[in-house]
Amino acid sequence: MNKQWNGLLFDLDGVLVDTAKYHFLAWKQLADRLGIPFTLKDNERLKGVSRMASFEIILEIGGRSMTQEEKEACCAEKNAIYVEYLKKLREDELFPGVRDFMEDARKKGYKTALGSASKNSMMILERLGITDLFDAIIDGTKVSAAKPDPEVFTAGARELGLRNEECIVFEDAVAGVEAAHRGGMAAVGIGTREALPKAEIVIPGLNGYHIEDITRLLAESGV
Repeated sequence: MNKQWNGLLFDLDGVLVDTAKYHFLAWKQLADRLGIPFTLKDNERLKGVSRMASFEIILEIGGRSMTQEEKEACCAEKNAIYVEYLKKLREDELFPGVRDFMEDARKKGYKTALGSASKNSMMILERLGITDLFDAIIDGTKVSAAKPDPEVFTAGARELGLRNEECIVFEDAVAGVEAAHRGGMAAVGIGTREALPKAEIVIPGLNGYHIEDITRLLAESGV
């Protein structure tokens, strides 16, 4: 029997827009200053992870330790660098098909929410001109637990007035897929099956898809 889906929850980085490149540049600039080698491969470990947890990984890579106060100062420095990059973000950096997919789904009665660990979500949405596409925005200013904890998604479902099991999560990170499952939600992976083996279905991006395609694929996967 096919499930009744009513809510769509979207991660931000890597699903709606590629701000990961700006995160990498900001972390790289900080790591260079600290004399810690940091590569694009290392950056993959930071996907879907909170700012402080990301910095802990960088310190681990460099075999370094710091006081909590020093860590917080470095995280603030990284964020300041990142925000400067975000100020240059353009509307055409929104991934192809995102606006069409979301507008179509909303016309068909689906409620939409953002579920992102980023504390800069509002600035990013405003720069992309898509704030009005969300019924609820849950980000790092509203929740404290980082993915794979499901808090960001369960809070989104609650704000939409829906049960967790009515919601589909769109994610590009392993931690995000795990968070969706911990919250009792289906996960649509954005990327490759190799990178997201536990997502119910995986698509390369939203371009060319409609919500009916997603629900059909989920039904075919046995959800």
